[in-house]
Amino acid sequence: MGINKAILVGNVGGDPEVRYPQKGQAVAQFSLATTERGRVNADGTRNPDVTDWHNIVLWGRNAEIAERYIRKGTQLYVEGKIRTRSYQDKTGITRYITEIYGDRIELLSRRPDAAGT
Repeated sequence: MGINKAILVGNVGGDPEVRYPQKGQAVAQFSLATTERGRVNADGTRNPDVTDWHNIVLWGRNAEIAERYIRKGTQLYVEGKIRTRSYQDKTGITRYITEIYGDRIELLSRRPDAAGT
C-alpha cells in the first residue's frame, strides 16, 4: 500500500492557463508559491525564508473554478497527488516536470482588485 498526498497553502504566481482538450473538460495550470519562514538561531541570527514553487494542475470542475475565481496573488489551499511526467522539448531532449494534480482546492483569500470578478 502507498500514499501519495500533497497539501499546500500558498500564493498563486500567475493567472491560471485554462484549456479544454478533452470533449470540453477543462484543465487549468498555474504556479503556487509556498514560503517556509526562516528560524532564529540560538545566537540571534535569522535564517532566510525559503520559497518553493509548485506546478498545479486542476481538472474538470476545479479547473472551471480556477478560471473564474483564481488570479495571481490569490491565497489557496490545494490538496492532491504528486505526479512526474516527461516530455520532449523543441530540441528533442527529454525533460521532466513534477506537478501537483489537485483534487481539492479552497480559496483562502483573493486580491482586493479581484473581488468584483
